[in-house]
Amino acid sequence: MVTVAAVWEALAEIPDPEIPVISLVDLGVVKAVQVDGEHVRIEFTPTFMGCPALETMRRQMEESVAALGGEAHVEVVHDDSWSTDRITPAGREKLREAGFAPPAPRSAGATTLVQLRSNAFRCPYCGSTDTRLDNLFGPTPCRSIRYCESCRQPFEQFKTL
Repeated sequence: MVTVAAVWEALAEIPDPEIPVISLVDLGVVKAVQVDGEHVRIEFTPTFMGCPALETMRRQMEESVAALGGEAHVEVVHDDSWSTDRITPAGREKLREAGFAPPAPRSAGATTLVQLRSNAFRCPYCGSTDTRLDNLFGPTPCRSIRYCESCRQPFEQFKTL
């Protein structure tokens, strides 16, 4: 029999297609799991609606549930936008260990360019805050490129969304 706990455990093993050091669960895109016998309903909110990996993630979730003996229905939830606040503490640490600067907690207001330009962002390699914004536009809409003046390493900074 398929259980909610077993489904969450299986989903926690699925790596994000773009950043495989973090799972879909640690990224916070899996919103809810409901089990009714062999039928499993998964609510899923992608990091952004135009995500090119949407179908890949959906297929991976369906395959993981099928391996447990269940039949998954993955519903993409459009009425609740994802935010970087949903990344788990373990996920933030995995990002840092892989050389990504995790996003700062979201403040009540919108992130401004002044905030992005500040040197409050810590280098994931040496821990220095002597960093600068190199390029606001990173490899994906949720990341920018920063440079550490201390260890001279470029790194990707997750934008606070």
